[in-house]
Parts: sequence; structure tokens; C-alpha cells
Amino acid sequence: MQEAVSLRPFGMRDKIGYALGDLGCNFSFSLISNYMFLFYTQCVGLTTENWAWIIVVSKIWDAVNDILVGGMVDHKRLGKKSKSKFMPWIRIGSLLLSAFMLLLFLPVDSFSQAGKAAWCLIVYGLYTTAYTMVNVPYGSLHSVITEDPKQRTSLSTFRSIGAGVAVVLIMLLPQVVYVDNVLSGKRMFLVAAVFALFSFAAIFAMQRMVTERAVRTDTTEKVRYLSTLKSFFTNRALLAITIATFAVVAFHNSSASVNNLVFQFYFRDAGKSTLAMLASYIPLVALMPFASTIVGKIGKKRFIVIGGFGSTIAGLLMLLLPITPDTKGMVLYIAGLMLVNIGGCVFQVIVWAIVADCIELSYRKKGVREEGSLYAIYSFFRNLAQGVGSAVVALSLKVVGYNETATVQTDAVAANIKTLYIVLLIVGLAILTLAMQFVYNIDKKQEQAFAKAE
Repeated sequence: MQEAVSLRPFGMRDKIGYALGDLGCNFSFSLISNYMFLFYTQCVGLTTENWAWIIVVSKIWDAVNDILVGGMVDHKRLGKKSKSKFMPWIRIGSLLLSAFMLLLFLPVDSFSQAGKAAWCLIVYGLYTTAYTMVNVPYGSLHSVITEDPKQRTSLSTFRSIGAGVAVVLIMLLPQVVYVDNVLSGKRMFLVAAVFALFSFAAIFAMQRMVTERAVRTDTTEKVRYLSTLKSFFTNRALLAITIATFAVVAFHNSSASVNNLVFQFYFRDAGKSTLAMLASYIPLVALMPFASTIVGKIGKKRFIVIGGFGSTIAGLLMLLLPITPDTKGMVLYIAGLMLVNIGGCVFQVIVWAIVADCIELSYRKKGVREEGSLYAIYSFFRNLAQGVGSAVVALSLKVVGYNETATVQTDAVAANIKTLYIVLLIVGLAILTLAMQFVYNIDKKQEQAFAKAE
């Protein structure tokens, strides 16, 4: 199904281009992960209960359309003249992504509660469909840009760099979107407009820079969904990384907005959340230059397990520390988060290399390329985790006493929000560590054998 074609050798252009792809995706994903809940509850006036069911319904749809789009990407080529399997999908999806992202942050506070709920549900559903059209083929690109495991690790690292740049910009937003410690709906809309433009530009640049090398030339081959499902559920390593990802996304990533609430109500200075987010990503920046070397010495599995276990212990210690709502307590809290986030950063740096290896392993067993479909099933659970995590976060906030209509919370509620955030991080990291230690079954020797087989 493949033909030898003289193509430009893999190099820095591919790495930078691939990084730009995740930069573009994360201009929207990170903004929504950190601020959509806050925007709709504090600015638009949507109730926390309505948010919870809307996000679950939306993510169920998002998870389903992942599989549908993944199958179409695998057996339907858009554009008769296009030699690319993935780029036409990304091209169309990027336009829709930017448009729906802008509409998602349109201030609709004058709508009735039912109108607000309907607007959020419909527009977010359309947004997630557009995001799928970009992200599923983009994630699948990892497997066809190169088949060399070391080069895939470098792609995963650069993908993390791209995502990290977007996250750094998100970290600076508290200085812009809060006015007198209150989130501004108008400023959020302007930020969304800028980010939508940046997102499209970054993804457009990615399309011009990367090269698909392991391209299937027989477009008549159909991917059977049941066969692909069997490939997924009989691939123990892929199941393990899916469980780990579900935990990280549901409890670690989805709770990002809670950290903003900690600073807004516990430390009473939302702008200072920038410092916490920046400190949390110091481990990511420190790890990136050495990721490939560390993986070469101890293997991907051990790297993640060590990072996850250490961060889980750090999180438990944070629960015991006297983190008071003053400057001293804030410094202690920020330092603690930096240690807790090491595990998440290790995972972020190499997760995409692991996913690509798992997908390649399936190809070697079956002799059929199912990059889009397998990645879509993985993405199905990732998106389901976003919905579950966002709902759990919203309902947990209600349980600890959070009032979305109040500009000030009681001291007890504010302290509960702080504790809730730390507990959510611990749960995610603990599940990540257990899944990689006891379920993931590709060790260092197997990784090396896999590399020699290339």
C-alpha cells in the first residue's frame, strides 16, 4: 500500500512545523480549558448545574464525531488532486475552528437561562466538530511524518513546545481579562478574537512545513470499524496510555479553571495566578531539551512512572502544608504546584511519541494503516475525559459551597476550593502512575528492538 517516493529528508522544518500545529490547536483548547467555564458562569450567567450537563452532552458528541471523522480521514481523500491524506481535512477544519471559537466567547448575558444553555450547547458542539476535523488528522500526522521512534520522540517534544507557547500566553491573560478581580466578558471576547486569528495562522503555517512520508497510495482500501475497535482493545499499551490520558485530562487538565478560582477567592488576587501557571511549567521547559536522552537511558514507561509517583507524593504533602491566604502561603502554594506538575509535564513531553508507537505497533501486526481511526478512538476517550472532568469539577465546586453569582466567597468555601484543586491533581497523577506501571507493557528493551526494526 506504500510506494517509494523521493521526499525531503526529515528535519528541523518538520519539527517546527509540527510544533506550530499544536500551537494553533492550543490557542483555542487552552483558552477554553482555562476560561470557558469561568466565562459562562461569571460573565454570561449560566448556572453551574446547566454547565455540567451541557459539557457532558457536548463531549459525548465530541467523542462520537472523533470516531466518525477518524474513519472518514482513513478511507476518504478530500480533493482529487491532493497527494496528502490529512492536510485537506486540517485546512477546512481550521477555518471552522476559528469561526466557532469566536462565537463561543460572544457575550450573550442578555439571553434567558434557557437561551444561554442552548447557545452554549449548540455553538460548543459545532466547535468540537471543527476541532476534531483539525486535531484527529493532525495527531495522525505523527505516524506518517516519520517511522523512526527517536524522530517521533523529537516530534512529540516539539509538539509540547508548540502547546507550551500557547499555554504561556494563556498564563498572561489574568493580567488582561480581570478588572478589579472580576472577569470581564468584553475583554474575553477580544482575547478570543485575537487567539482565533493566531490559531488559523499557526495551523496554516504547519500545513506548508511538514511532509507526509508514510503515505498510503491505494485510496480504495476501507477501514472496518469493528476491526479497528479490535485492534484498539487488544493493544494493551494503547489501552494503558488511554487510561493514563483519561486521568490526566479529567482530573489534571480539566481542573485548570479551579486554580484561577483559588487565586480569585482564596488569595484574593486573580492576577497572581499568572505566577502559579508560569512556575508550573518550569519543569516542562527544563525537561524538553533532555527528553530524548532520558528516554534513551531509562525508557518511556519508567520516565513517566518516576515523574508521576514523585508528583503524587508532592501533592499529598501539599495537603499537609500550612498554606495560608497571605503572601507566604501563596509562595508555598506556587512552589508546591511546581513540584506536583512535574509528573504532568513528563507525560506531556512524551505522550504523543508513545501514542504513535502504539499505532505503529498495530500496523506491524495487521499490515493495515489505521492511523486516523486508532487515533480517533484514543481521542474519543480523551474528549470524553474532558466532559467527565469538566462536569466533575463543576459539581465538586457546588459540593464545597462555590457560588458562581458571588464576587466574593466565604473564607471556608475559598479554603475548600484550594483543597479541591490539590485533590483533583493527586487523583489524576495517581491513576496515571498506576496505569503506566501495571498496564503499559512496552519496556525499554522492546523500545530498542522496535527502533532497530526500522
